[in-house]
Amino acid sequence: MNAPPAPARPAHGFVVQDGCLQIGGIPVTRLAERIGSTPFFAYDRKLITARIEALRRALPKSVHLNYAIKANPMPAVVQHLAGLVDGFDVASALEMKTALDSTMPPARVSFAGPGKTRGEIAQAVAAGILLSIESETELAAAAEFAAAQKTRARIEIRVNPDFELKSSGMKMGGGPKQFGIDAECVPQLLSRLDRRHLEFEGFHIFSGSQNLRAEALYEAQKKTIDLAIRLADAAPETVKVVNIGGGFGIPYFPGEKPLDLAAVGRGLAEILPALQKRLPEARIVVELGRYIVGEAGVYIARVIDRKESRGQVFLVTDGGLHHQLAASGNFGQIIRKNYPVAIANKMDLPASETANVVGCLCTPLDLLADRLELPRGEIGDLIAVFQSGAYGLTASPTMFLSHPAPAEVLV
Repeated sequence: MNAPPAPARPAHGFVVQDGCLQIGGIPVTRLAERIGSTPFFAYDRKLITARIEALRRALPKSVHLNYAIKANPMPAVVQHLAGLVDGFDVASALEMKTALDSTMPPARVSFAGPGKTRGEIAQAVAAGILLSIESETELAAAAEFAAAQKTRARIEIRVNPDFELKSSGMKMGGGPKQFGIDAECVPQLLSRLDRRHLEFEGFHIFSGSQNLRAEALYEAQKKTIDLAIRLADAAPETVKVVNIGGGFGIPYFPGEKPLDLAAVGRGLAEILPALQKRLPEARIVVELGRYIVGEAGVYIARVIDRKESRGQVFLVTDGGLHHQLAASGNFGQIIRKNYPVAIANKMDLPASETANVVGCLCTPLDLLADRLELPRGEIGDLIAVFQSGAYGLTASPTMFLSHPAPAEVLV
């Protein structure tokens, strides 16, 4: 009796069996039947767990690992991570509710982001979560609501540093920014802190995101720690937390190499002792979103038409940019590049044609793959867009043209 064929080499971290992509150990064709419709996002819980384990191995044991829910706020994903990470960061009232509905203790939840409403600040104070203060307006509101609730609001100061993270996809600090309070203004602000109603806990300093260069992260982390040590001289109370942000990137495009996580860990091990010596009671937080979940997710859409136009093949799917805006190139790309895209039920077949994979929207921007080498695609095939675990559905214009929203599953 012949032995069953061995699984094919993993594709983008996923296993392929008999030419079919597996997500969470389930063939994608069967998963589509189980869900009952396409398109959908599927997140592999084992890959998420493995990424946390890799981070724990690489980073110094003193580092507390937080998950930024904005990367993927699906409740099942958040609940899964509640048992794996040390804390959550939220950026809205709905994300706060998702975090508080999980098993994560409220004391280990923080709330960052500019433009918090008064209602959101009042909710955060009542919940006892840590408010990352981005302006004097937010500071005054936190004190007001704490006084009304006869409590002290837990706060950290979000600092806009005087440097930026080089080679980052989005620069979140340095120069004029809507994020945080300019570093040079922080000491004076702390000197006027209403300590009756505000419990100062520390600093949140984040300079950029989506970085694949360990040396750039090292430089930014060193400057961040030096800045935190300087600002601690003005702290009205013991510094209990220093959130140094994240910025760890994942590769999306051909030629990009994965972040050298071991090198990042070695760099932190070198520079953290200075902070620990100066601020021995401070909890050191690394806050990650995309790096934790981005590579664990796949967007699946079904080919509903195949057509040719003036010598080019178009595979028309029931998905598109209204679900996966970033993959269409319309979410920050200057020069459009293809995300990793494959025909999920033909993973073992060689490329035999050049095709454009498009969505069902009435705009030429609805392009999931531009002139990509693929096996011949037919109606009914399943298209997989990899690297879709972060900033997918919730970063997309879901209501554009009023097509149905996709399903999301954690398997």
